[in-house]
Amino acid sequence: MSGSKIINVRVRDVRFPTSLEQHGSDAMHTDPDYSVAYVVLDTDTELKGYGLTFTVGRGTEIVVCAVKALSTLVLGKTLEEITGDFRGFYRLLSSDGQMRWIGPEKGVIQLATAAILNAVWDLWARVEGKPLWKLLADMDPVKLISCIDFRYITDALTEQQALDILLKAKTGKKTREEQMLREGYPAYTTSCAWLGYTDQQLTQLCSEALAQGWTKFKVKVGADMQDDIRRCRLIRKLIGPDNTLMIDANQRWDVNEAVNWVTKLAEFHPLWIEEPTCPDDILGHASISKALAPFGIGVASGEQCHNRVMFKQFLQASALQFVQIDSCRVGSVNENLAIILMAAKFNVPVCPHAGGVGLCELVQHLILFDYISVSASLSNRMCEYVDHLHEHFKSPTIIRNAHYIPPVDPGFSCEMLEESVQKHQYPDGEVWRDIEKQ
Repeated sequence: MSGSKIINVRVRDVRFPTSLEQHGSDAMHTDPDYSVAYVVLDTDTELKGYGLTFTVGRGTEIVVCAVKALSTLVLGKTLEEITGDFRGFYRLLSSDGQMRWIGPEKGVIQLATAAILNAVWDLWARVEGKPLWKLLADMDPVKLISCIDFRYITDALTEQQALDILLKAKTGKKTREEQMLREGYPAYTTSCAWLGYTDQQLTQLCSEALAQGWTKFKVKVGADMQDDIRRCRLIRKLIGPDNTLMIDANQRWDVNEAVNWVTKLAEFHPLWIEEPTCPDDILGHASISKALAPFGIGVASGEQCHNRVMFKQFLQASALQFVQIDSCRVGSVNENLAIILMAAKFNVPVCPHAGGVGLCELVQHLILFDYISVSASLSNRMCEYVDHLHEHFKSPTIIRNAHYIPPVDPGFSCEMLEESVQKHQYPDGEVWRDIEKQ
């Protein structure tokens, strides 16, 4: 392991023209081109580390610049040096004395940090010959805790409390791991009800999903009240009263508007309203949570939550009933471990955000770890699944009976097919040259 010295950091802007068919469309992101800043760490051995962070098109080039700026902090380091003091390495990237000014730990610089750290974790798992979820599940709890930066969160979770959570969950761990390998982790689908889809598409996709065994469905809302009522009625009718429905406004509303709007959709019995308002408005989410509690509707958020400190406050304010971690928004596995452990302390279920490019591939590892080693519960827990762009990955997500089947290949499932990367590289890849000609 000590021989794995990082000798080069490569980063590419890879974009898929999903806006052409309205895939991914919601109330705020009407024409997303699903994209990644794709990182490859070359080492002085044959092993490489692959990482990414997700974007929706324009602006990916800015993340690429940020990765290049941070790469100087990574070059020449050995994997042993990094993992020997992973907390210190996380802090080196996230708190560089000059670059932290354009964060700190938020926005573009944190997305770039995530891409690099995802590649480091991928490399570590490859060196150990394990999929990332298994690397985490097998790791000594003290070692795992040493990967987390507890700065700013000890008022909500101390290192000892985190360790206690991990030690308590050791009971039944082997059984849970066997269960996951056998059955997989429960998923829900967002693929059926993007905002730009016609009623005909919704009906067809919902019917197909039901036939494939899906029981949990998410609908995009927020652009037009009457349209939302009609679409929610249509989908509730299609999926029946016993299946689960969630709704997602993607930050569209003001606080009072959110309460009024969701109240009018309460007849369709959604389990949660996701991102009802500005993702930074912790007290606004708390007000919405309180107002919707009598209707049995929870509030979910997290895909655009900057860091562990914001998640801490969301939990302290009882502002979320569902914590939606994202594998590329915060500081990679390190920061997500902190968030998962805080959620366990506050007894709030983690239901990860996924979709995009590679988000399903990555976050499945984190939620498997959460169940096996932390929460030990599947109550009100599920992981998002979107059926787009998996064919571009070397180890694509496997879904069986609406469950994520645990990956077996070593690594963090980040590696993309080189052919796909070259074809979709922006702006010179074949796909984008062809679009330009049209």
